[in-house]
Amino acid sequence: MSAMLLYIITNAMLFSFLLTHEQIPQAIADWIVAQGFNWITFLIVVNIILLIAGTFMEPASIILIMAPILFPVAAKLGIDPVHFGIIMVVNMEIGMITPPVGLNLYVTSGVAKIGLTETSRAVMPWLLSMLAFLVLVTYWPALSLTLPRWLGLM
Repeated sequence: MSAMLLYIITNAMLFSFLLTHEQIPQAIADWIVAQGFNWITFLIVVNIILLIAGTFMEPASIILIMAPILFPVAAKLGIDPVHFGIIMVVNMEIGMITPPVGLNLYVTSGVAKIGLTETSRAVMPWLLSMLAFLVLVTYWPALSLTLPRWLGLM
């Protein structure tokens, strides 16, 4: 199982290297800025980009590639950095259970000794609830910012 996970991580890292080398994330950021999106549309685009990236790459690669590119755009649109970070983390968690690179699917499949297809079907209700939570966190910033404010961190 460890070899299988390392193989998946290696391929995801190679894919992220290819994306970075071809400057695809920078092209996406330039396109977003050129479109003149407001913060709502920007967050829809960010969620779509991160969800698609989560199906092919592992979370550390996505954060290392996308965060430096998307964060300045988010800051220009007045999106709180903590809120944006939480949106990215929730997207990465969803990516961990979506095939074909969802590492949690492979771990669960290996531990339970059931096929990946069966595991993917079993995770669907959880995936749908996580997508609903993503929408809630994305468009209700107070949900993710209330606790840091209560703790005096903001």
